[in-house]
Amino acid sequence: MERLPETMQAPRLTLRRWKPEDAQVLGTAITENIDHLRPWMPWIAAEPQTLPNRVALINQWDTEWERGGDVVIGAFLDGAVVGSSGLHRRRGPSVLEIGYWVHFAHIRNGYATEIAEALTTAALTVPGIERVEIHHDKANVASSGIPRRLGYTFADESPNAVLAPGEIGIDCRWVMPRQDWLDRTTPAA
Repeated sequence: MERLPETMQAPRLTLRRWKPEDAQVLGTAITENIDHLRPWMPWIAAEPQTLPNRVALINQWDTEWERGGDVVIGAFLDGAVVGSSGLHRRRGPSVLEIGYWVHFAHIRNGYATEIAEALTTAALTVPGIERVEIHHDKANVASSGIPRRLGYTFADESPNAVLAPGEIGIDCRWVMPRQDWLDRTTPAA
């Protein structure tokens, strides 16, 4: 399986795979955001982690990426962590799902939209990927704004397990087909 892109262009942000040497800054950013992320991110229950565990996690992400699996991306502004994102292969062979979180100190600045836009473009450069999806729990109203601003189509709602304290168990699915994105982003001749 082809590797997913490891760097992406964004107007204000540097987007790249996390590296083991980022473990300390990633850990600090996550620790600073535990309360902010707890309602929506099930993995936050395992935080904070020790530095060796964080390095091991980043190495695990690296191994997964090397094998052609998911890619986990850090978003940086002048070296500071703005958030994290990823392209995930959990929705089938022709689909990539975008996940994201933004540091509480950087919310309401358009960074999540900027990150998702860059990841959408990158995802649709991958051979065989025909669609990108963004999923969020229905109670996470703020997350619905990102796909809406990017022109994703709301596809459906479906029951889902409640995995984090803020969730109500209704998954909202937004989709962007390859051709729709190309039509939206390609200048007319």
